[in-house]
Amino acid sequence: MKTAIGQRHLLGKISMYVFLLIFLILSVFPFYWMFIGATNPSSSMFASPPTFIPGSHFLENFRNLDANVGIWRVLFNSLFVAGLYVVLALAISTTAAYAFAKFSFRGRNLIFTIFLLSMMIPYQATLIPLFQMMANFDLLNTYFALIAPQLCYPFAIFLMRQNFLAFPSELLESARLDGAGEWRIFLQIVLPSMKPALAATSIFLFMFQWNNFMWPLIAIRTPDMYTFPVALSTLSGVSYTDYGQVMMGITIATVPILIFFLAMQKHFISGMLGSALK
Repeated sequence: MKTAIGQRHLLGKISMYVFLLIFLILSVFPFYWMFIGATNPSSSMFASPPTFIPGSHFLENFRNLDANVGIWRVLFNSLFVAGLYVVLALAISTTAAYAFAKFSFRGRNLIFTIFLLSMMIPYQATLIPLFQMMANFDLLNTYFALIAPQLCYPFAIFLMRQNFLAFPSELLESARLDGAGEWRIFLQIVLPSMKPALAATSIFLFMFQWNNFMWPLIAIRTPDMYTFPVALSTLSGVSYTDYGQVMMGITIATVPILIFFLAMQKHFISGMLGSALK
């Protein structure tokens, strides 16, 4: 009897490890194929049989990419826009979420519901009025136009609010009785305990802005203001596309996201769990 149970347990563990191995291969292979494409000429992408060995065209593809899109300028634009956006959007999201979670005022639930319902509006439906507004204020082709429209991000407010709801209100009342002001309570008591939630929200905000394509494509007018998604789109021609350059660009564009996630992953899971359990 024990032998049969042990065999079933062993079979279950083997099946689980096989499934995880298959999932790992499926998850990692696109990144490996991206790197293979970045180190080989464009023609190798359509070779039969395909090559799975890194080539010697890494520097050549990088130089060609830099000559075509100005990789360092594009990298600066993307990092500056995404970094500043995370800081500003996080500041707005945390203060708004804290107000929705811990302050009682007329219409609080209605306003928060409107925020959530706004996520149901297709992003494309806002592009024309947003473009007209930016054009009227002569703000097109500026960093402001890339950052400002999405600063009030409903999902970030929702995520932070769920974590603020889990914070004990008794601690806030004790701090008020001790004479602490609202800003001091928020900055010195509440926020330090919200590092996991802040990390999770920062990752979502960074990925949203870093991968944003449609609005920058409309708002940007000159190549010196291109972000990575817009710059990479210029590599696709009507009759010819250099996939070596495309893969090189995608590889470079992926690195900051991986670094940012690895830096924040310590708090990411607990931050997501904190919002889900409330």
